[in-house]
Amino acid sequence: MPAPVDLSALIKAYDVRGTYPEQLDAGVARAIGAAFADVVVLPEAAAGARARVVVGNDMRPSGPELVRAFAEGLTARGVDVVLIGLCSTDGLYHASGALGVPGAMFTASHNPAQYNGIKLCRAGARPVGQDSGLADVRELAGRYLAEGVPAVDAAGTVSEQDMLGEYARFLRGLVDLSGIRPLKVVVDAGNGMGGHTVPAVLGTGAGLPALPLDVVPLYFELDGTFPNHEANPLEPENLRDLQAAVVEHGADLGLAFDGDADRCFVVDENGDAVSPSAITALVGLREVERELAAGRTPTVIHNLITSQVVPDLLQAAGARTVRTRVGHSFIKAQMAEHDAVFGGEHSAHYYFRDFFFADTGMLAAMHVLAALGGQPHPLSALADQYQPYVASGEINSRVEDVAAARARVVEAYVTQQGGGPVEVDELDGLTVSHWGGHPQWWFNLRASNTEPLLRLNVEAADEDIMEKVRDDVLGLVRQEETR
Repeated sequence: MPAPVDLSALIKAYDVRGTYPEQLDAGVARAIGAAFADVVVLPEAAAGARARVVVGNDMRPSGPELVRAFAEGLTARGVDVVLIGLCSTDGLYHASGALGVPGAMFTASHNPAQYNGIKLCRAGARPVGQDSGLADVRELAGRYLAEGVPAVDAAGTVSEQDMLGEYARFLRGLVDLSGIRPLKVVVDAGNGMGGHTVPAVLGTGAGLPALPLDVVPLYFELDGTFPNHEANPLEPENLRDLQAAVVEHGADLGLAFDGDADRCFVVDENGDAVSPSAITALVGLREVERELAAGRTPTVIHNLITSQVVPDLLQAAGARTVRTRVGHSFIKAQMAEHDAVFGGEHSAHYYFRDFFFADTGMLAAMHVLAALGGQPHPLSALADQYQPYVASGEINSRVEDVAAARARVVEAYVTQQGGGPVEVDELDGLTVSHWGGHPQWWFNLRASNTEPLLRLNVEAADEDIMEKVRDDVLGLVRQEETR
């Protein structure tokens, strides 16, 4: 019997991601579809009921071929497939939640054109990660690649269903924008799926009534080769066109979506970026207020490298906050465990209980529009109250010996208590905090799971302190080993 194919370079902790066709081709997609059927879909199906999966894809040219092959793997194992065609990742999550079936989204998110991948979920958009089925899918898909996919007698069927209109109506029902003051908003879709979803949700593309929004489109043409810039707004250079357009058009704000439109970044009327932590605080306070008005005690999730302003403001408003590791599978698990109304990450992923505990950039954008349009002040003034501290942003350092570099930092800041008494935790990497004393600062140093990298995030009460801590830690991390 042939040895199983090793798919560990393709099927990672959170999703499937690799180059097409070198790592991910039709044969691999077919095997993963069959393995997904056996590991997740069939065990979840009710006794006597037909098992179903909903499948969507972004605008990458390789998507349709991979979707067909994936569907072949599912149907060979007796699973019915509902194809919803072009959609955003949060559109697929909505379909999974609305239809009550597992789902698969073919996307490589913000990665360059030569990549594709798959985000898998259980019914109701519940995550499939390393510890919740993905490792088993990887192992079984490797076997099916080596041995072939065994077919059952009663093969599944394939049907098509358009879910865009239902997705748009669902979101409109969560945030009412009909009564806000008129706003001009520039939207940079980066040739990604925002060009498909924004006209449906914020415009009249899905047959919904017009909103008091003047949307200026930037790169709405769906093009998986990304001819204008990478669809990764986390990189500052990919925001420059949006920032210039906001100023040029005299817009009230700008929105930038990544390739699969599940993340949303915001710039104010001056073209300045509003930090995702500030958006987490802004949206979180709106959701907390709504929970309190309904007589419920709200819980909000945030990862450990969001700004200190998030727990500060949300706790003051009456919420319970839960700090978690970086990564969507951890956030989603904590969201469900604590029945949290909202969750936010520094990477501009925003999670909502009302959206199946899943992340949706579009719903976060609608909350920002509602907050801005419900009062007279510009976004820069509104955002200032949520950005009192100074952050370094994530800084990557490539080092030969990650453990040795980390040990130097521990020696300086923990063993010797550099800068005074500190609090230390290792929830995700090393977090050292001097927030309770003066000067106020904290940093987190995390190792990459896949590369010899250390990722540093620093926040402080003012810029001088942040720069000093940042430079001191980077000096220790990047210090050459003595021979």
